[in-house]
Amino acid sequence: MGKNIFVSYKYADSQVQDLNIYETVEDFFGNTLRKKVTTTARHYVDKIDELLEDGDHIFKGEDDGEDMSTLKDATIGSKLGDKIFYSSVTIVLISKGMKEAYSAEQDQWIPWEISYSLKEQSRDGGRSNTNAVLAVVLPDILGSYDYYIIDNSCPYCKCRTLKTDFLFQILWDNMFNIKKPVFTDCQNHIGSKPYQGYSSFIHSVKWTDFHSNPNKYIDIAVAIRQNIADYELTKTVK
Repeated sequence: MGKNIFVSYKYADSQVQDLNIYETVEDFFGNTLRKKVTTTARHYVDKIDELLEDGDHIFKGEDDGEDMSTLKDATIGSKLGDKIFYSSVTIVLISKGMKEAYSAEQDQWIPWEISYSLKEQSRDGGRSNTNAVLAVVLPDILGSYDYYIIDNSCPYCKCRTLKTDFLFQILWDNMFNIKKPVFTDCQNHIGSKPYQGYSSFIHSVKWTDFHSNPNKYIDIAVAIRQNIADYELTKTVK
């Protein structure tokens, strides 16, 4: 059975690995030319669409750069409610330039999209549950994920480190938020030890891993959602 998937992303972020995309254009003399296109996070959404199974349907998030600072909460809710209400899974693309440094989080689309994905909504006599949410991390222009994910950060237990302070607050708050965490017994860590299992309601995966087996990671997010009572969720934009 197909899934309805909402994708949250910073459409104009070009701090991502080049996908070698070209478009056909005509010059002044009518000659057909191939023009290199600057890859943005939006192009990775197209790749996700290609990867999904028949029957899966994508609802796209931000796509036009609309200025949110002039919008009222009710207007934002109406715009997002229509897109998110009929979805059951949200994929948020983590990219190096996903945050606008000089804009408040309340004035950017991604935090609101995550908020509405996590909320239960009532519309047109129906009711939707909290979405499963999966964070797919895009490589930067050098093909690196180190701006957010450090693999094998401990030489003994081979754990990974997530730089959650890089994220929007609502994403950060919904990671490592399991109510009863289980830790490793690695003695190489001062202070808190690494978590075991799915300790975050919003699970993170590298693009390369997601690309090789998207259904595996979507199913992980859905399984976490089925155990939603085990997590302390934050659903509002701060």
